[in-house]
Amino acid sequence: MTAAGTSAKSSAAESTSTAGYQAFHLLKFAFVVAPIAAGLDKFFHVLVNWDQYLPAFVNNMLGGHGHEFMYVVGVIEVVAGIGVFFRPKIFAYVVMLWLVAIIINLLMIPGYFDVALRDLGLAIAALALARLSREYA
Repeated sequence: MTAAGTSAKSSAAESTSTAGYQAFHLLKFAFVVAPIAAGLDKFFHVLVNWDQYLPAFVNNMLGGHGHEFMYVVGVIEVVAGIGVFFRPKIFAYVVMLWLVAIIINLLMIPGYFDVALRDLGLAIAALALARLSREYA
């Protein structure tokens, strides 16, 4: 093996052992699995009845079809999770913006401020994934 080949191999090994590389892959895994799981659950309500996270006035604006609207939300979340898998540089920002929209929605429902705070942490983590994607994706 040539010195150049050894150098390239050791460089790759070093990059996979860096904290940034590991953080990128942990965040990527989380933002693939979580949106897909939450999106699919919009159809099955195993984790929670997701309809409760839709403000009453939004349900009224939708003509009482909030439950059906949550199916659309589920599809969007599944697509976002798949997008993070294939194109994290783009879809990490999509997930971050989606989480900001969810936070705004949750702030309109009394009693869900704690969930909005949790989602703020997730939005910041999605931004971190987007930034790390520039180097590691």
